[in-house]
Amino acid sequence: MRKKIVLTGGGTAGHVMVNVALIPKLKAQGWDIIYIGSHEGIEREIIGRIDGVPYYSVSTGKLRRYFDWKNFKDPFNVLKGVWQAYRLIQKERPDVVFSKGGFVSVPVILGAWLNGVPSVIHESDLTPGLANKIAMPFATKICLTFPETKQHVSADKAVYIGAVVREELKHGSVAQGRRMCQFDGKKPVLLAMGGSLGSKRINDALRANLSTLLAEFDIIHICGKGNIDPSLADQKGYKQFEYVNEELPHLLALADIVVSRAGANAIFELLALRKPMLLIPLSKAASRGDQILNARSFKNAGYAEVLMEEDLTNESVYAAIRRLYENKERYRKNMEKAGGSDPLQTLLSIIQDTARR
Repeated sequence: MRKKIVLTGGGTAGHVMVNVALIPKLKAQGWDIIYIGSHEGIEREIIGRIDGVPYYSVSTGKLRRYFDWKNFKDPFNVLKGVWQAYRLIQKERPDVVFSKGGFVSVPVILGAWLNGVPSVIHESDLTPGLANKIAMPFATKICLTFPETKQHVSADKAVYIGAVVREELKHGSVAQGRRMCQFDGKKPVLLAMGGSLGSKRINDALRANLSTLLAEFDIIHICGKGNIDPSLADQKGYKQFEYVNEELPHLLALADIVVSRAGANAIFELLALRKPMLLIPLSKAASRGDQILNARSFKNAGYAEVLMEEDLTNESVYAAIRRLYENKERYRKNMEKAGGSDPLQTLLSIIQDTARR
């Protein structure tokens, strides 16, 4: 009899991409797969491109640590989402639920628990996010990217597996990336990206330095939806993208160095590809500080140059990019020492073992 799995996670691409990595492996093992996400999250767009994975949406609410009038309304949206997820899971009768986190995952994990369906959570960051903190007591197993995270998780549930990286990222073509960007191959390539939602601070600093940087680099700029600058559309050596999906492996293959936020999924993908990186983590004013911890961990391991957002100026970002490029071989050598385990296969085994017999 075929087994069935519910996948969930969303809000940002980082909460979806492990699911994207799992889907072809699960299909190859003969699983039936359904996805539960939010009504309008980025997960709907990403999963919608994948054949054979029905998508269902439930209500959700953002879990804020700060005052907002929506804080009075959103708990009711979460409760509504729990009821919707409960009914969906009751109808679909999956053998297991896998969650990558994000606000939408809370109703789904609770809905699974109410139905007696086991669940597996994957936590990417060094310290668990609020959504996963709420969901963890109701989960069966919690898979960790950083070994240090074990101190924040129940010992009988925690399993350190490392970072899950999409297989297709490892098979990009430099030639195809160059064609996409119309670069001539005479300069090294700088890739700048601010996460799936973009980063105004990174975008502004990069564009302020554009003429200086273009003297030394061809530049790929993944700037986020609505952030393309039409006045730069014909600038030689500068290629803008709002968001990329299928193109990403080829753009990463082409890149010599990368400027990025410090979301766990993104930085572990760069580590797997041995890409020297300048990390500009979200400040504590705009986040819970998880990216700062991620960036600090990578800096201490010798994998990354780090520039704190509060120190970000037009001058400091240019200086940091220059340091990164000058020391790129040292960063590559340090990354070569990173372990060669297969977290994706480990995660698949945990899902298989956790599923109802």
